[in-house]
Amino acid sequence: MNIAFFLTLKNDVAYLYDDSSLRQALEKMRYHGYSSIPVISRTGKYVSTVTEGDFLWYMLDRSTDDTDGVSIYDAEDIKLRDIVKNDRATAVRITATMDELYELAMNQNFVPVTDDEGIFIGIVTRKNIIKYFVASRTGKKFTAPLKSKFISGKPKSVSE
Repeated sequence: MNIAFFLTLKNDVAYLYDDSSLRQALEKMRYHGYSSIPVISRTGKYVSTVTEGDFLWYMLDRSTDDTDGVSIYDAEDIKLRDIVKNDRATAVRITATMDELYELAMNQNFVPVTDDEGIFIGIVTRKNIIKYFVASRTGKKFTAPLKSKFISGKPKSVSE
């Protein structure tokens, strides 16, 4: 078994570009009900994962006795590249071992997956890993994530 068995492809994953605004990120996360989301560059490389906590700490760090911090009006001018922490949600290469995947999944709700060039190709969710192990212990059938047949068109990301 390898990581590809659990992979949800990029076309089926919500993600953001690192030049997306704070407002765009909050809207997308609210729409999908996510508390964290992968961030990639315009060239497709995985950058980091941004969380609700990152936004909260960013806004609180900018508040002083003289200001109220970041307003909703400011949120359009703040780019994710100024907020994300590169040490968040370590990615694995598609060629990584299952043990490497399991190790990361213990501490991350999802593990971003890249190719050998660092290009984001999708995610593996901790939920799917757990479902697989439950199915294998109970004799129930595990259905791997659906693979996207949709190759062209607009990806599920915030652009513009």
